[in-house]
Amino acid sequence: MLGVQVARQLSATGLAWQPRLGDRFAVPDRGLDDEVFVLSNMTIQVHERPEGRMIGFNGTTEWALDDVEIDEVAWLPREDQLREMLGETFRGLTREDDGFVARISLSGESHAFVAESAEHAYAAALLHLLAAPGLQGTPGISAPGL
Repeated sequence: MLGVQVARQLSATGLAWQPRLGDRFAVPDRGLDDEVFVLSNMTIQVHERPEGRMIGFNGTTEWALDDVEIDEVAWLPREDQLREMLGETFRGLTREDDGFVARISLSGESHAFVAESAEHAYAAALLHLLAAPGLQGTPGISAPGL
């Protein structure tokens, strides 16, 4: 699973999160960096308020938080979400001795990203893709917010 540091790197590229049921996130800088939360219909929901989108923690868990603004949390995309965001640039994922290799093709050039997990390999590829100049709004890149 991706950690807060990688989530922050993705967010810094301008990657916008459109919260959906089942999405994972962390609440950094409140002593909860290592806790992973999941949006669900019962315990953690997104609320539209006049002041903006809020994530509400309902009191059905052992403890409850107040509402947290969406920009105060770190989205932890799943493997399938990362792969989807690579869009038409994605060429494959293989397992090798030193980990997983995600391959993308960008402007006719192949790029490979090696990491300990498939999620981290996809995240490295996506960070590279989002840093490429002129890609915002490019067909085939299905990252929300681009």
